[in-house]
This record gives sequence, structure tokens and C-alpha cells, in this order.
Amino acid sequence: MELDDVDWKLLEILQTDGRITFTELARRVSLSAPATTERVRRLEQAGVLTGYVAVVDHRRLGLPIEAIVRVRVRSLDTPRFRERVVPLAQVRDADHVTGDDCWLLRVVCRSTQELEEFVEHAQRFGDTTTSLVFSSPVRTRPVTRETSDGIVFR
Repeated sequence: MELDDVDWKLLEILQTDGRITFTELARRVSLSAPATTERVRRLEQAGVLTGYVAVVDHRRLGLPIEAIVRVRVRSLDTPRFRERVVPLAQVRDADHVTGDDCWLLRVVCRSTQELEEFVEHAQRFGDTTTSLVFSSPVRTRPVTRETSDGIVFR
């Protein structure tokens, strides 16, 4: 799908404020509300916009421990890993990746003991490496026209 300047501006705004009203969105892109609504619907139908989410601070919900757990799953255990580890409540993100590790999991836990139990459960399917997250200076950075055009380095 070819995106014009207005489409990119809509995406930029919606990625940072998914709750914005169509009236305010239209004002920011200098279109009428109906024209803006139609463009957003077109982006949704094309699969460019796939949903809207609320961003939640897990620490304020009693989940202060965040870790990246890399898992090298034995090939025959991949289906069982997908059904027994990936769906666990502690898993916020799960990526099946190439390289030495097969899975990259971002998990949140109430305590280091809970994290230890999670890692022990994951180790039933292969070797793990766990890193505690100190901070996340970039989290869900919006996709921009520059990203799409490949202009990443300055």
C-alpha cells in the first residue's frame, strides 16, 4: 500500500495517542473528520493499523521484576514450549528468533523467586540465559516514514 504524507502523519499521531478523537485527529492533519475517518478505516482494512492498546506500567501493578529470558529450545520440544511456556502470564513478549537462541522472552514477575521458578520451568525445554532489565529507554518506538525509507542513521 502506498502511503502519502497525510497517511504517515495519521500513523505518527495514532501511534503516540490511540485515544485521540477523529475530530482532533482531523484538525491535526488539516482534513475534515469524515475524510480522516475514511483514511483511518482504509489503513485498518489494509492491515497497516492492526489495533489500539493501552500502555500499562507493570511495576505499578506489583510486578517490579522485568527480565529478558533467551531460550535455546531443543527442536523436538518447540511445540511443547509454544503451548506450555509462551502462554504463561509472566510472558509480555515472545519472539521466535534466529541465531544461537531460539526464543527471546520479555517477562515480568512479582519477585526474584517467581522469576527463578519461571526460568526453571523454561529450562525443561532447553538452555536459558536470563538478563534483568534495568531500564528501557526505547519501548515501542513509533514506525515513521524515515524508518520505512531506511533512513535510520544520521
